[in-house]
Amino acid sequence: MSATKDMDIENVLKKFNLRSPYYIKLLSLLLFAGSLNAMHCVQYVFIISDVKYRCNEPYFENNTYDDRCHRIDKETNKSVKCTEWKYEDPNAFFSEFNLACQDWKRLFVATVHCFGYMIGLLIIGPLADKFGRKFLIITTGLVAAFMGLGRSVVYSYWLYIVLELIEAMFGDPYSTTYMLGVEMVTKENRVTFIAIMTAVTSLAGILMAVIAWAVPYWRTFLLVIYTPALFILLYPFLLDESLRWLLITGRKEKAENIIKSAAKMDNINISEVCSENIYCEKAPKVNISMAKIFKITFSSRTLLLRFAACVCMWTTGLFSKYTLLMNSVELEGNKYLNFGLMKFCELPASVVLCLVLKRFERKKPLIFSFLLTGVFCVSQSFMPKDEIMLTTSLFLLGKFMATISYEIIYLYTSELFPTYLRNTMHSLCSSLGRTAAMLATQTPLLATYWYGLPSLLIGLSSTLTGVIVIMMPDTADDILPDTVKDAENIGHKGNNNKIENTSI
Repeated sequence: MSATKDMDIENVLKKFNLRSPYYIKLLSLLLFAGSLNAMHCVQYVFIISDVKYRCNEPYFENNTYDDRCHRIDKETNKSVKCTEWKYEDPNAFFSEFNLACQDWKRLFVATVHCFGYMIGLLIIGPLADKFGRKFLIITTGLVAAFMGLGRSVVYSYWLYIVLELIEAMFGDPYSTTYMLGVEMVTKENRVTFIAIMTAVTSLAGILMAVIAWAVPYWRTFLLVIYTPALFILLYPFLLDESLRWLLITGRKEKAENIIKSAAKMDNINISEVCSENIYCEKAPKVNISMAKIFKITFSSRTLLLRFAACVCMWTTGLFSKYTLLMNSVELEGNKYLNFGLMKFCELPASVVLCLVLKRFERKKPLIFSFLLTGVFCVSQSFMPKDEIMLTTSLFLLGKFMATISYEIIYLYTSELFPTYLRNTMHSLCSSLGRTAAMLATQTPLLATYWYGLPSLLIGLSSTLTGVIVIMMPDTADDILPDTVKDAENIGHKGNNNKIENTSI
């Protein structure tokens, strides 16, 4: 399979400015889909919040809420299980589905979401490489909208679980949205794009905390955050496909039409560039089966080891992200404020991310962000629980550094693998890492044994992963690879120059 000269695409994209009308339109559409997903993928944090309850017996009217699952039988004076409960908030998700003394069912919603996401990435990644980024963004965005709106009206716990699973499997457009953005900007603008993406999704998380505070009833909350996703119905007419994907699959005419349309919008004369570097470029459609592509890719020892390291990074990054997420609402104080502060930490992280990646490339910031996450989280785990300011500050510093490492992982992985398998490999690494996210959703139960245990696990895993990254190449000066040979040469001097057409 011949590959498109990536430098040619780079030259065309350099004709456009990120502040031009075309890029403002493109990035606005991508950021809208990404910000909605930022709310949808963690909405359960507020929905499954714990609620105080006790046995619904007259004898307990003046008792505390500590008597939750058992009562004393007046006749036998023995402890017996409660059959009815009185909830502090009768309108909460926990109360409506009568989950008293079944705390695992409350957290199971988050576990199912992470499991569905893990399976979905294995499906969505290859589909995005086969059918295009645009098609998957639209499809997954609409699935999320319909499943979320559907959950707002169900009265069966298990039906709710099924809809949550379907959304997680087929309704997460973030990875594909991210990939389309990375492929539509030059290597100089990749860092800027990821910083903007991080900042906007962080603001979306803060907005969700405000919405959850203003609209505490969980059914109305779901309606408010999922209804805007119906705007994605217009994306077939508004969003463009990835130029790199079109060219690598032989759709040169469509790519040229997009470039001409963008040039017209930005008043740029780009016809000569299109004629010389795009239209005449030999890039036939990919007819090789996915199984053979995987075999060819993993026959490279370099890419196989790189894949293993990426899985390790994703596992640690996702475990840290979801453990901090789940435990943010378990901290002492207002859960809405705590969650909002946690998401607010991602805003300065996006600024720092932009600065350090442009100055120190990829590898060094990734190593230090992992190691510092370890330092802050291990320290927080041994702090006295009643030192609220100190423990919360260390928690937020850990979140700050974990955000930087996670966002670098997202960008770094997208730069390590060939175009024809980029979305698939990115999704595969992320999917395997979701096993850790599933475990992270249960960490609030670990905190009942020792409150510092979740943070300690984050700290130790982050430190170990930081050491592993030392063996990885840097990608900052390289253009996106199209073939196995291009990918193997990443990190070698001179690889950012012209890449010749080769066969995989």
